[in-house]
Amino acid sequence: MTGFSPRQPTSPTVPAPVSARPSPPEGTPDPWGVRRAENLLTSLEGILSARVVTTPLGEVSEIHILAQAGLQPKQLVRNIESALLAQLGLKVDHRKISIAQTADVKPIEALERDSVRERILQRTVLFENLSVSPGRRPHRISIAVTLSYRSQTESAEEEISDTPRSRVEGAAKAAVTVLDRLLTESSIALEGAKIVEGFDRQFAFVAVQGLGGRETTLMTGTSEIKESAERAAVFAVLDATNRWTEARRPN
Repeated sequence: MTGFSPRQPTSPTVPAPVSARPSPPEGTPDPWGVRRAENLLTSLEGILSARVVTTPLGEVSEIHILAQAGLQPKQLVRNIESALLAQLGLKVDHRKISIAQTADVKPIEALERDSVRERILQRTVLFENLSVSPGRRPHRISIAVTLSYRSQTESAEEEISDTPRSRVEGAAKAAVTVLDRLLTESSIALEGAKIVEGFDRQFAFVAVQGLGGRETTLMTGTSEIKESAERAAVFAVLDATNRWTEARRPN
């Protein structure tokens, strides 16, 4: 999506809908953390402004982004998903994110954004890419996962049997392998990954062992299966490890 959807003019005598809530004004309570989410998004590269709209129950219904021209909208959406999940534990359907682009950027604003973005990148593992391709043998597939951390990008590939359970396990194992390469001062290992059901939905559920010094920590994470089970498995790994990763980053 490369722009906001056009809206029909509304008659002055018709009240505005009340099913969605925009971000609260400065100085007022922010029970759903909308301003925090907007501040996080505007710290990402290329994003000039962000507006998060929630339902009365606090669920995100829309995210409107104004970004610099020349950036790939799909990559922006992936960065937004990764940042919200890693920093706020917030899973957002990519279809709720709309991107509009402009070439009008004020230099001082760009400098401020770059400074904040550098601090964010110092502590955030970002999802970059996921690819699924045929394996070298029949009834097998290859899953490749790419993540970035502190300006370093790594990829890992797993070839597994083409079954629903193996797809989730393979994607989670590839994500854990990448994290283990990126986190040079610690180590992590996959305990298990599977598909679970709840609330009439399916989720990828993973368990990961974090090894730091003499401590061993069991971490779990989930992600609703929307686009694919493999993608959900990768985000479940990030959900499990983001706080542990941030706690062990260098100052």
